[in-house]
Amino acid sequence: MKEESRLIREQFPRSQNREHSVPMYLTSSFIFDDAEQCRAIFANEQEGIIYSRYSNPNTSEFVNKVCAMEIAEAGLAFSSGMAAVFASFAALLKNGDHVVSSRAIFGSTHQLFTELFPRWGITHTYVDATKPEQWEDAIQDNTKMIFLETPSNPGLELVDLEWLGSFKQKYPHIILSIDNCFATPYLQKPTQYGFDLVSHSATKYIDGQGRVLGGVVVGRKDLIDEMMFFIRHTGPAMSPFNAWVLSKSIETLPLRMDRHCSNALAVAEALEAHEEVESVRYPFLPSHPQYELAKKQMRLGGGIVTFVVKGGYERAKRFMDAMEMILITSNLGDSRTIATHPASTTHSKLKEEERLNLGILPGTIRISVGLEDIDDIRDDVLQALEKSK
Repeated sequence: MKEESRLIREQFPRSQNREHSVPMYLTSSFIFDDAEQCRAIFANEQEGIIYSRYSNPNTSEFVNKVCAMEIAEAGLAFSSGMAAVFASFAALLKNGDHVVSSRAIFGSTHQLFTELFPRWGITHTYVDATKPEQWEDAIQDNTKMIFLETPSNPGLELVDLEWLGSFKQKYPHIILSIDNCFATPYLQKPTQYGFDLVSHSATKYIDGQGRVLGGVVVGRKDLIDEMMFFIRHTGPAMSPFNAWVLSKSIETLPLRMDRHCSNALAVAEALEAHEEVESVRYPFLPSHPQYELAKKQMRLGGGIVTFVVKGGYERAKRFMDAMEMILITSNLGDSRTIATHPASTTHSKLKEEERLNLGILPGTIRISVGLEDIDDIRDDVLQALEKSK
């Protein structure tokens, strides 16, 4: 079956009740037929579900759907996107290891590298993702992982996945890991370029309606098995209810992303033509410096538009307050259009110099374009620009 069909038809095996839709398995544990079966499953000699902190029918179904989209061997579900990203590091790195990362990453991921991992003897080197020579120069004898986001948050900077996959072949011991949250597995499939791990905040587009938290990591089975040991004994498990919601949500991801992307492109074009806007970033705008790369490795441009309004922070605040339909929140990937001021929220913990290096200016605004009628979205953006002069 094709991708869209598999998302809908992938289902945990029906019970003796012959249910049409998979029920919620709201149970903490599972029983065994006898003591020998219990021993065999705990010893990994026989497959079976033990405890919802390890696995659950709902989380298994959800993970299987993400694996199908990402063309991955195995995966694990987590309580949040950051739990997933953290586990992809903490389960596989140790004291003395080194990570090479693109400079343009989410604020909380930056805090892991700069505040938490140094306590455990894990070091990092940031690189400008658009400059291949910096990746080459950053590799050390103790480099264990390469990590990146593309498109990045919030600057929508791209990394050439094909080039990086080829680059990694020179270092087969290094794990190539990517946060694919902005693109979603519908728009971009990093495993096709040789990536070992792919992580998502399922809270975003995979849910798509701002209802539940969740995260997922998929990729090579040997790495997922190693991560399983970590989550089994640390407990960042996704709840069965959230997994049930997300498994249903992902069935409509392709349909929703088509609309997110068409709406976002229209908003980006309107902003680019407006005299009160200094600059606009959207991967499928011809003015994007990596437009050709975006067309090569992404199906569509995504649902995020980032722009810089004239007048700096004060003008950005007035713009945000002038919006009538569009909501202010730090989330993204919702059916409703929402806006964020990254410098004062998601990336506020970065130093000013670090924000400027990422292209996050005082007047930068990130809009997660929703599924409303495009005329309503565009009209609200344009009236807010006029009202905030």
